[in-house]
Amino acid sequence: MVDVAAKGRAGAEFGMEIERGKIREFAVATGSENPAYLVDPAPVVPATFLTTMVFWQSEEADPWREVRMDPSRGLHAEQEFVFHGPPPRAGEKLTCRSRIEDIYDKQGRRGTLTFAVMVTEFRDASGRLVAEARLTGVETAGLGESA
Repeated sequence: MVDVAAKGRAGAEFGMEIERGKIREFAVATGSENPAYLVDPAPVVPATFLTTMVFWQSEEADPWREVRMDPSRGLHAEQEFVFHGPPPRAGEKLTCRSRIEDIYDKQGRRGTLTFAVMVTEFRDASGRLVAEARLTGVETAGLGESA
């Protein structure tokens, strides 16, 4: 069961180095043929590249674990990326921080659905907000729970 006390919790800051080779690997893995990702010596990141933050994020930097969503009933409901200017390029180092922005319930046809929203901010070396990633997870009603 989701722990509503996790709302507002934030993880520790962590760094994310944007590497040219990793951008290329990501583009190839997602089937992109865009030369902006494959040929450019300082490519921009594909829009969904920021999901790779999980490879940089330590346990202390990940507040999602405090939500305590039941993995047998949890679903990845939505993922959104907002860029506040041009996307980051290879060679940049971002400072990132994740927080649990919201936890709320909605009634579904088969019972209560509990939603949790985690926002991760990505900042450049000057501290400017470059991008935000918003992950929404949902825990479905358990057996025996009804609307």
